[in-house]
Amino acid sequence: MAKVTVWETPKAGSLANLVQKQRPLPPLSAGHVRVQIHAVGLNFADIFALTGLYSATPEGAFTPGLEFAGTVIDTGTDSGNIDSAFQVGDRVMGVTRFGGYCSIIDSEPDYLIPLPDDWSFAEGAAFPAQTLTAWYALNTLGAIQPGQRVLIHSAAGGVGLQAMKLATLLGANPVGTVGSPDKAAMLQDMGFENVLVRQPDFARQLTETGHRFDLVLDAIGGTVQQASFATLNPMGRLVVFGAAEFTPTGNRPNYLKAAWRYLRRPRYDVMDMISSNRSVMAFNLIWLWEQKASMKALLSELQTIALPPPHVGHRFAFDDAQAALALLQSGTSVGKRSEFLPSLNCHNGHTL
Repeated sequence: MAKVTVWETPKAGSLANLVQKQRPLPPLSAGHVRVQIHAVGLNFADIFALTGLYSATPEGAFTPGLEFAGTVIDTGTDSGNIDSAFQVGDRVMGVTRFGGYCSIIDSEPDYLIPLPDDWSFAEGAAFPAQTLTAWYALNTLGAIQPGQRVLIHSAAGGVGLQAMKLATLLGANPVGTVGSPDKAAMLQDMGFENVLVRQPDFARQLTETGHRFDLVLDAIGGTVQQASFATLNPMGRLVVFGAAEFTPTGNRPNYLKAAWRYLRRPRYDVMDMISSNRSVMAFNLIWLWEQKASMKALLSELQTIALPPPHVGHRFAFDDAQAALALLQSGTSVGKRSEFLPSLNCHNGHTL
């Protein structure tokens, strides 16, 4: 039986626990198609899962990774497996509830969509999770409308960039925030004129500039989130999908620091929200992946949106997974991080 390679951690708790392993490639399961993976997208959720700070982290050993792109190599139709919507040779991109750091993934067809002919595999791997997050936040929860002013934090990151593009496409007026002038310059070069470099006193910065918003997308948390909520107009919505302030700086979390930030996290009074007619919503996209019908519908919606391919800021070889995660962890990267997987075969043990 062929030996295959996969990145795996024996348990959550430390990035240093992530190691390559060899294991057999099992037969294709019924109801699945087999995809040879050419690129995998990296997400902050990978870091939070590996360090044990993610509520959806699997128990025991697991393989991280939420999105990928590759080529269908087996549909199981020869053995009467399924009547697949995909054929051998089709280029696809897809999502998986962990298990993405592999070079072969067995997936249900409902979690795959065609990869456009003019997109690279790296661009395909950078698209599904971040675009689903941005679309769900803006459209499903945010109920975005043309002409609205939308504040998008971490606008140079994977989700942020897609949110900036989507908000513009939907007729809204996005204002992006970033942590450095270099990132602001990159966004402006891409055609986004309204970009703020966050200052230490972000609340004062917003007050002095007179900004008001109808919708805020936040994955930072803390005082940045609180200041953003204060700028909402009546009927405004704060949509939260992450908490980057808890990102560990080393292999393991600093639990005392995390506890301190947790105790000082933003709290919202529902009675005050009634009076001011503002709301807070939060979501974790990974739980949506358990709702197959909803996920399939969202993936279908993405195929109707005229978005250009996502910006891939950094690319790494499969053996450099640790370096790729370190760059993502540093907060200095721009765009999406994609990890290439050359000449490896590994089975996804955590398919959707």
